[in-house]
Amino acid sequence: MRETDLNGVMHIELAAYEFPWSEGIFRDCIKAGYALWVLDDGGRIVGYGVLSIAADEAHILNIATLPERRGEGLGRRLLNRLIDLGRWHHVERIFLEVRPSNLIAIGLYQRSGFREIGTRPNYYPAKSGREDAVVMEREMRG
Repeated sequence: MRETDLNGVMHIELAAYEFPWSEGIFRDCIKAGYALWVLDDGGRIVGYGVLSIAADEAHILNIATLPERRGEGLGRRLLNRLIDLGRWHHVERIFLEVRPSNLIAIGLYQRSGFREIGTRPNYYPAKSGREDAVVMEREMRG
């Protein structure tokens, strides 16, 4: 992902999330040197992922696809790319947080080797106040 991709990324972010990241957050991630990837389909950005890597751990911070393209395996492709990046950087584990209400994402993560390891209470903004986060981890050894 480059700054020139941010219009396409923000289009997806605003369509995919009720409480989206700002463009400034993406810019900060680019400046911080995080691994940011876009999935391009014929010149149109259809998905993206953000991975933070530090020492022997990685953290998937954001992953999304165009809502109208869900069910095509794009999320799995992005997730596999982020896992491969973690492997390339020799991380021992990858973490992520997900809303417990996002059952489709939880299923994808579980099928990709992630397991639930905890909960972050009141982590996400929600219409009714706050929503917990399910914390998941994927061990990379072996």
